[in-house]
Amino acid sequence: MRFLVRLRRAARAGQSLENIPEADSAGLFGQDALTVDAATPDHGLQLLWCDPSDGFGRDLDDLQFALGDGPGPEAARSGLDIDEPDLEVVDPARWPGFLPAAADTPARALIALPLRLGTVTVGVLTGYRTAPGRLTDEQLHALHRLRRALLPLLLQTKPALNNGPHAPPGLHNAEIHQATGYLAVQLGIGIQQALLRIRARAVSEGESPATVARAVLDGTLSAEAWF
Repeated sequence: MRFLVRLRRAARAGQSLENIPEADSAGLFGQDALTVDAATPDHGLQLLWCDPSDGFGRDLDDLQFALGDGPGPEAARSGLDIDEPDLEVVDPARWPGFLPAAADTPARALIALPLRLGTVTVGVLTGYRTAPGRLTDEQLHALHRLRRALLPLLLQTKPALNNGPHAPPGLHNAEIHQATGYLAVQLGIGIQQALLRIRARAVSEGESPATVARAVLDGTLSAEAWF
């Protein structure tokens, strides 16, 4: 597959995920959206790359970052592959925050593959599909090849300095961090409490956490609105 060849060449050239265009790659692997996240020390996620660059895959990644709940965080914690061919039959207790929100998006099936360096999970590749159903053996094999090709590119990517063509995905989480800190200072509460308020506002208004964070930062949501 030419896309995988491009990834391997980019890795050998010392490039990172910042240098990799989407190129409608999700469809090559039987997916409607793909995301690649770095795993944080607390088993959270930092979005580095997504295809398409906008859409429900990116929205669901934002949601999992804010909630700490969903297939990505679970894969980061466990280091195990997660393959759910029909989200409607997943036990609601497994992802109590993620599943209700995912039901409001086109996502109907997903696969999350940890990117591992030895015994350490350093990232997660997640694929979303708009129709339920199992992947074929060929599609699974291609996704596992993609996982191997992405690992060196992920290791050569610096999330905090993500200023290349794919800066916006990383900035989503930066906005949430910044808004959380601002809100904590304005309300005189702890960081965790501030993040919980942003999460709750996002869920109640049917918005992504990043959208709520931007409203906090641009003054659309003033401190008074949180009392």
